[in-house]
Amino acid sequence: MRILILGAGRVGESVAESLVSEQNDITVIDPDPERLRLLEDKLDLRGVAGNGIQPSVLRRAGADDADMFIACAALDETNLTACKVAHDVFNIATTIARVRSPEFLEGDALLGKNGFAVDHVICPEESVMHYIHLLIDYPEALQVLEFSQGRAHLIAVRASAEGQLVNHTISEFKALFPVATMRVLAIYRQDAELHVEPGTRVLPGDEVFVLADKDKIRHVLGAIHNFDQPVRRVMIAGGGKVGLRLARSLAGQCQVKIIDQNRKRCEYLASDLPSEVLVLEGDATDEDLLTEENVGDMDLFIALTGDDEDNILSSMLAKRLGVRRVIALINRRIYAEMMQGSTIDIALSPSQTIIGELLTHVRRGDVAAVHSLRRGAAEAIEGVARGDARTSRLVGRRIEQIELPKGARIGGVVRDTNGICELLMPYHDLMIKTDDHVIIFIPDKRMLRAVEKLFLVSATFF
Repeated sequence: MRILILGAGRVGESVAESLVSEQNDITVIDPDPERLRLLEDKLDLRGVAGNGIQPSVLRRAGADDADMFIACAALDETNLTACKVAHDVFNIATTIARVRSPEFLEGDALLGKNGFAVDHVICPEESVMHYIHLLIDYPEALQVLEFSQGRAHLIAVRASAEGQLVNHTISEFKALFPVATMRVLAIYRQDAELHVEPGTRVLPGDEVFVLADKDKIRHVLGAIHNFDQPVRRVMIAGGGKVGLRLARSLAGQCQVKIIDQNRKRCEYLASDLPSEVLVLEGDATDEDLLTEENVGDMDLFIALTGDDEDNILSSMLAKRLGVRRVIALINRRIYAEMMQGSTIDIALSPSQTIIGELLTHVRRGDVAAVHSLRRGAAEAIEGVARGDARTSRLVGRRIEQIELPKGARIGGVVRDTNGICELLMPYHDLMIKTDDHVIIFIPDKRMLRAVEKLFLVSATFF
């Protein structure tokens, strides 16, 4: 696929890195030639310097032959205008815009073909906030991914010695824990993936990926990790766009304190946020400040400043001062990987929260959702089975008859029966029906093309 990306900032670079790894033809447009040169040295892509809203620049970037245009520049107005030019002048089939303002929502007439011609909207700040909410709702989880409008959840959880299912084999799970049906999709031990078989034993410290129904997910988490206390007290470091959105959304649900170094920003936060949110002016890496504000009594500390180093340091300091759980927003991939297994419980990458939204539009076949796992090394994909037994590689076939790449595995099937969605476990004799949503775990992104073909309908396939 030929894809144009406008903007070589953090989001644009992360998007380009993910899409390049899947052998797409990528061109990045940015006014800064030096930034483009660094990207070209790092990734297999082409850079074009210039203003991305100008037709001459887009033409030079290859807009005449492009399949998709992704506008990730810093300003909403730049992205909206660029999408309009890409569609109206070059007839690019799919346009995606990064839009921070809540005034522009996907599906609005203003974004339609007669408006700014934006097919899909992505908002990293909103995506990060939603993801943090899931981690607050499920404090035992390391990662929470939603499929089929939230009907099915794929969660990553660290096995603890107190967990009911820990130190047992997967084959023993059903007898030990009949309350909730689940499907273990992957187990990582010391960053190495284990073969998931009925005889595989889950040990304390293992990172376990398990798929279950939304209504049963809390029970599953408790059985593997043991139940954690609900999050009631939260301290946020950084009053930027994400910090403000999060503090506003948590007001009334939790006791919230938010710290920012900038006096004017603090004044704005104090005027905008509900009165029960405590706004503090100061440095979140200041031990005295954190101690004075009783950070050790907090259930959760979230570092959301624009500086990776500050987020790492403040999170590690808060953890040392007694916070039960810490989350650090880390943009640089190498930093996030270094923090894996450290005192920081969750290293959150803003780019990874939106990559899945983008990949859904890049995938071939009828793909409903894509989620990136383990910092992009693996994926979980939800596709819709279309056609019939003659035209589909899925419909009319039992699970045991479906040919998957080695290591890939079906996690579950969501089926709509008379308006009621149900998550079905993929037992060997389960027959796939038309319109079933099939969730597949892919341990290696190199398997993606083979998995995508399963969801393609072919007039000549028998």
